[in-house]
Amino acid sequence: MNYYETLGISKDASAADIKKAFKKKAMKYHPDRNAGDKESEKKFKEVKEAFDVLSDPQKKSMYDQFGTTDFNSGGPSGSYGSQGFSGGFNDVFEDIFGDIFGNQRGSSNQTYKGADLEYSLSLTLEEAAFGCEKNINISIQDTCDHCGGTGAEPGSDLKTCPTCNGAGQVRMQQGFFSIQQTCPTCNGKGKIISNPCGVCRGSGVVNKKQSISVNIPAGVDSGDRIRVAGKGEAGLNGGPKGDLFIRVKTLNHEMFYRDGTNLHCEIPISFIQAALGSEIEVPSLSGNKLNIFIPAGTQNGKVFRLKGKGVKSVRSSQIGDLMCKIIVETPINLTSKQKTLLNQFDEELKKGGSKHSPKTESWVDSIKNFFN
Repeated sequence: MNYYETLGISKDASAADIKKAFKKKAMKYHPDRNAGDKESEKKFKEVKEAFDVLSDPQKKSMYDQFGTTDFNSGGPSGSYGSQGFSGGFNDVFEDIFGDIFGNQRGSSNQTYKGADLEYSLSLTLEEAAFGCEKNINISIQDTCDHCGGTGAEPGSDLKTCPTCNGAGQVRMQQGFFSIQQTCPTCNGKGKIISNPCGVCRGSGVVNKKQSISVNIPAGVDSGDRIRVAGKGEAGLNGGPKGDLFIRVKTLNHEMFYRDGTNLHCEIPISFIQAALGSEIEVPSLSGNKLNIFIPAGTQNGKVFRLKGKGVKSVRSSQIGDLMCKIIVETPINLTSKQKTLLNQFDEELKKGGSKHSPKTESWVDSIKNFFN
């Protein structure tokens, strides 16, 4: 048997590659997944034997040099003979597969951090840009104040679990493997509650509503998360609380829209202002008025940039810009007199040709050339 071919790897495979290949093959031929399949059982033994040799640097070196597994006079150390699947194999399998098959190493006094919570918070554009303080109400699983999280009535005794003898873990046999699992009697606590707490009914936690004040930093944007440490759910066996994560959602604004640290707005002006030029006032997110000079001949869609009038970055001191897009408004609902004046104005413009409307004249010439 060629161990490298058995695992499907090359001779220069790293230790990590060997481990990964073994895991994949072992999962494929695992006896519990192929009950009664003798061929799969045989393949599984071969995979294990190959891994035993190639994962051991000394054995691997000898195998590469001599092409044999007969490292001891008693026969191949990788075969199963009287050893079967006990001892070192279980340790290897548990190290590689972790808790895939239920193995949860630990003891009854092992602590676990509580679950994290996530809360969606809607902010106005102003709140997100300048920062604010918000009060939010959440419901969490917190430590029971009556029993202090023990799950037992104060003053009552906690008995050692007879199933796991206080270890919180039991060893179960699954096919060829002996693996650890959380004790089903005490749920890993190692203790049995004879007199459960009347408030939490033995769970050690209760549902609580809390009001939390959250400081929102200036510059947050939709999708950002703010971590509030220790405001999640209670930990297990006295472990620390989880964290609360605030997911920011910025509401639409009637005048501005945001793109990173830049703000954008549209400024409508009359075609007279665009033609003759004008100085106009534009708003800012802070409420201060800003002035923009519109030069004569400004075209529709022209964008004016006001440096430093955008939003501060939440991750640096950088401040974005305010981008003002000019929208030249065409007059509507004209009177007869206004129409007459515009027609007269149009006749005057035509006398100047491309001097007054260079793009229009160029477009007309292009159309003529296209059809000729």
